[in-house]
Amino acid sequence: MDDRTARVRGLLHEAAETHHTVYRMTDGVDPDWASWYSDWLVNLSELPDLLGTKPVRSELTYALVKLDKEYTELSPAEPWEDYHASQLVGHFGSS
Repeated sequence: MDDRTARVRGLLHEAAETHHTVYRMTDGVDPDWASWYSDWLVNLSELPDLLGTKPVRSELTYALVKLDKEYTELSPAEPWEDYHASQLVGHFGSS
């Protein structure tokens, strides 16, 4: 895993922890979690700097939902943050 992907992975982990704190009253349950994540990642984190572009929030939301479905279907051995980070960098990252 390259440094940029590792840093995106860290942001995804931080987003998950923050989301769980914000939604503590529902034990982290939020059916619209991807919208919350994408807003936080685009507007409150270093993700745009790491990717070299500021993703459109709706495209990032779509990507997160798609990746979650893929990850669930494939059941890879790697943690979800690793899988999502590499896919997001591949999709949005500029050279």
